[in-house]
Amino acid sequence: MRRSLCILAASAVLSACATAPTSPPAPQSAALAPFVGTEAAGALPGAPPERWWRLFDDPTLDVHVQRALAANLDLKVALANLETARAAARQADVARWPSTVLESGVGPQRADRQPSTTAVPKTSYELGAAVAFEIDLFGRLRQSALAAEADAEAVQAARDAAAVTVAADTVSAYLDLCVANTGLALARELAATQANAFALVEEQLKAGEVSPLERAQAATLRDQAAAAIPDLEADRRRALFRLATLEGLPPASAARFDASCAAIPRIASPFPVGDGAALLARRPDIREAEHRLASAAARVGVARADLYPRIQLGGSGGLIGGGSDAFLTPLITWAFPNQAAIRARIGAADGARAAALAGWERAVLRALEEVETALSDYQARTARRETLAAAAQSSAEAARRAQARHRLGADTYLIVVDAERTRNAAAAQSLAAEAGVARAQVAVFRALGGGWEVAPGDLER
Repeated sequence: MRRSLCILAASAVLSACATAPTSPPAPQSAALAPFVGTEAAGALPGAPPERWWRLFDDPTLDVHVQRALAANLDLKVALANLETARAAARQADVARWPSTVLESGVGPQRADRQPSTTAVPKTSYELGAAVAFEIDLFGRLRQSALAAEADAEAVQAARDAAAVTVAADTVSAYLDLCVANTGLALARELAATQANAFALVEEQLKAGEVSPLERAQAATLRDQAAAAIPDLEADRRRALFRLATLEGLPPASAARFDASCAAIPRIASPFPVGDGAALLARRPDIREAEHRLASAAARVGVARADLYPRIQLGGSGGLIGGGSDAFLTPLITWAFPNQAAIRARIGAADGARAAALAGWERAVLRALEEVETALSDYQARTARRETLAAAAQSSAEAARRAQARHRLGADTYLIVVDAERTRNAAAAQSLAAEAGVARAQVAVFRALGGGWEVAPGDLER
């Protein structure tokens, strides 16, 4: 008997060692190095800040992000899912301990008793307790608890990923609002300029200095400039409605927002982006994939534990009508020798673990790709902004010179029309390039996976 117990204990130890959850392999050294595009994009290698949106130095933007992280409905859904997963983990953990059931009852005297000669009614009572406990020799319950705990950690990482998305989407919506405001100011300025130019051509036509053709050309420029305003007003409203939705409010609430930003926010100085090692620790989707792998590995242990006997101890005792009894019952369940179904479940669990490992590797590569792509785009958009800003300045100077030459009679009005059309297009392109740089900066921080570390109440500090 003692030898059998030793063999059983040794089997338990070997089984526990064989079914312990596996960790993901170490990433390649190239993945842990500084990003390729760090220097080209003018970024710094230091750790990126948690409240990265504060680099835009816009207090109104801070308020919007704070409200979104506190009230966004997607985050509330993610938090509810997290509470569900944590409850499941607690349930799996307590299954490892004995369970007790108490029962009691009182009623008429049992029919098998001899009736009394008196008229006084008799009653009987019952009080019992039952205890059940599974001896987890082969780690089935322990592995189930580990799998549930890993699932809860994965859901926590998914919640953090949702916070990253909400913060980045809120900043993007605010940028869209500021871009629309800036574009509206430019469009109204150009429309007013073209309206004044048309009025001047009207006067010149009455004086016989220009032809109806030049009047038609001036009217075309005036109408084209005015036509850009409605679309920009719609963009402005769309950005406000998006901000309201992100903050868990109906669109009508956007009327109370401070929508007065008159310039596109930008991060003027170089900002830190960290390196590959910091990225792997920072991105919530990588942590989620890692916990999914741990859960899948633990479930392989659960499946393998079914190859061995499942031993349960049950005991009960109680009082029945003044008497008492108690007993202890061992129960052994073992699917032997036909274990084909169990081995099929083990094969399925192994396949799920292999898929989870591939998912983790994919998450790592995708994260690195997204950061490198975002840095490359940021570099390109910065160069484009500088070039288009210079083009806008040159075209504005050319338009002023064309107007002066036309007033002096050196050129026809057609030259003025062409110069002003070029100026308007260059100004719009320069504004779009400025907005593109700001959006590229947001894309960099979205790829870095920041923003989930800060609790909503901490944003004010």
